[in-house]
Amino acid sequence: MFLKLFFTLSILFIGSISSDTDEAVVETVDIQEENEIPNSFKAETRNGKLLFSYPHSPIVDMVVQSQSAHYASKNGDFFEFLRDPYPLPDGLKQPLQEYDFVIIGAGSAGSALASRLSEDRNTTVLLLEAGRTEMLLTDIPALAPYFQSTDYTWQYYMEPQPGVCTGMQNQRCFWPRGKAVGGTSVINYMIYTRGRPQDWDRIAADGNYGWSYNEVLKYYMKSEKANLKGFEKTYHRSRDGVMPVEFVPKKTKLVGAFLEAGRILGHPTVDYNAPETLGFGKVQVTQSGGRRQSAAKVFLHTHKKRKNLHIMPETPATKILIDSETKIAFGVEYVMNKRIHAVRARKEVILSAGPIASPQLLMLSGVGPQEHLISKGIPVVQDLPVGKTLYDHICFPGLIFTLNKTGISFTESRSLTIPAFSDWLRDGDSVLSSPGAVEGIGYIKTPLSGDPEPVPDIELIAIGGSIVSDGGPGDSKAVRRGMKIDDKLFNEAFGEIDNTDTWSAIPVLLHPKSVGYIELMNDIPFHHPRMVGNYLTHQIDVATFVASIRHIQALADTEPFKKLGAKVHPAKFSTCQGTQFDSDEYWECAVRTLTATLHHQIATCRMGPVGDPRAVVDPELRVHGVQRLRVVDSSVIPRTVSAHTNAPAIMIGEKAADLIKGTWGIPIKF
Repeated sequence: MFLKLFFTLSILFIGSISSDTDEAVVETVDIQEENEIPNSFKAETRNGKLLFSYPHSPIVDMVVQSQSAHYASKNGDFFEFLRDPYPLPDGLKQPLQEYDFVIIGAGSAGSALASRLSEDRNTTVLLLEAGRTEMLLTDIPALAPYFQSTDYTWQYYMEPQPGVCTGMQNQRCFWPRGKAVGGTSVINYMIYTRGRPQDWDRIAADGNYGWSYNEVLKYYMKSEKANLKGFEKTYHRSRDGVMPVEFVPKKTKLVGAFLEAGRILGHPTVDYNAPETLGFGKVQVTQSGGRRQSAAKVFLHTHKKRKNLHIMPETPATKILIDSETKIAFGVEYVMNKRIHAVRARKEVILSAGPIASPQLLMLSGVGPQEHLISKGIPVVQDLPVGKTLYDHICFPGLIFTLNKTGISFTESRSLTIPAFSDWLRDGDSVLSSPGAVEGIGYIKTPLSGDPEPVPDIELIAIGGSIVSDGGPGDSKAVRRGMKIDDKLFNEAFGEIDNTDTWSAIPVLLHPKSVGYIELMNDIPFHHPRMVGNYLTHQIDVATFVASIRHIQALADTEPFKKLGAKVHPAKFSTCQGTQFDSDEYWECAVRTLTATLHHQIATCRMGPVGDPRAVVDPELRVHGVQRLRVVDSSVIPRTVSAHTNAPAIMIGEKAADLIKGTWGIPIKF
């Protein structure tokens, strides 16, 4: 019976995101006064009701209608009973007026930080989060791409930029970020990477004391609970933490071909998180038994009954309260029940809202570039280069190889079945445990790398399929829609191989020379900021992508892939007419057509010592010139790193907890 219910709900969920635009089911909330409602919530109003829209699906209509007599949500959220609740203790209906620490944002860093600070029962912590709590369906790794188009994601878009994302909807780059208790760790592909030792040693060498590789390693290890078939027994891994790190239980034969091809070209099969050697390896993910382990699940869920930890989902912060004369942060304004409330922090306010929302909230609170804040009518508290630096990891998913073997790759039509759900529910051992078909990671240095040390300039993400694997009749096409690829362009380029057996390796530019920035659109906290990526404005970034494509082609030309009949698909991009297929010019155009982010924006609240003209926080994450205010998330990372940013964000939360405890004399557990 439970399996039937779960399968119905899963199909309901999948169907509910199959369209990006059509409105069907809505939730309603009474409107008291128009100016009390956050603008980001104002999808539409009718007859004095505020409407929250879900994408159209006949299945949604049918199920909601059939269930309406049996289930009534208090807030109109049909999925409410599937979500993980975080009730306040002792019957409280709203937060207290004062806490020791107020943390804004329950993402990867914020979840870890709140958990560690509240270990001391005499320390009170309020954790504010704009998004909802995760639910049963977010535990399924294979559904990762589906969540890009749901209310678990901030629907951010980069400002239009000529020459990039030309094949995306409206020719704009999509920047989804997690909007949930757990942040982006609820919607990401769960890939666990730490970065090279040189990345962190260089950060420390810039004057950021305490951030060398050996110093951050202990915080990676503090969180980690590794089960990696022997790798966890090495000195740099840990089995004693709370964050599971495992191999994916279900893989295709394609990952074996990828690793063998790598060895042929001189890339050893290794633990790619080991500090000694660059190489290729099976992907390591934050899973346990085939189920997603978000930061919320491992750091908050098991501690939700702590009376000194109050967690407030769907409670967006709107302003950090700072005394303009003393420059001391003393509280936070937030929205609850459509009204503005304030809470005081006895010790510190800690901003953990991520690389987009953290700089936005700082600037809204008067901390940022003076000239820019004045232009938006915001009184300046502290002139700092907030948002002036932005790095991002971008990738190219359009290099696809067809195969002459059938049934060898992942496809949605073969994966989303009742037996697969049954296997996953029972023991996690089914294709649903695959994080969007990601199977392997490889680090390479292209001929264009000028780095004298073993630091890669490209990461290869080996897929047991490709972006056409979601495309059978009636399938959701969630991957391409999650990336916001234009349907017409996609069909012209890949329609003839849709839903066939394929292999791809996605190149990721690890150390871009191109630098972007973030600034405010206006002084309204519920409007998205203005985000400028400046992707591929430095020619070396373009050339590095082309070099990585040549390397992937060399991998596909080795015997392991020849046995599978691997041949590069000559995609006909309408944006690249006039270029000869497989020329460097063609591949540059292709990269500019399908330019996708990996959600790894950093440096918008850049860390640096006193005197660093680009620094927003010091090496102890304290905002320069403002007392009792810190930023604790991936926005503080000052340099590009050879890592997906989820594990570094958790490490930052762990390290920040000890820094804060040390400041206030709170006992430190290690």
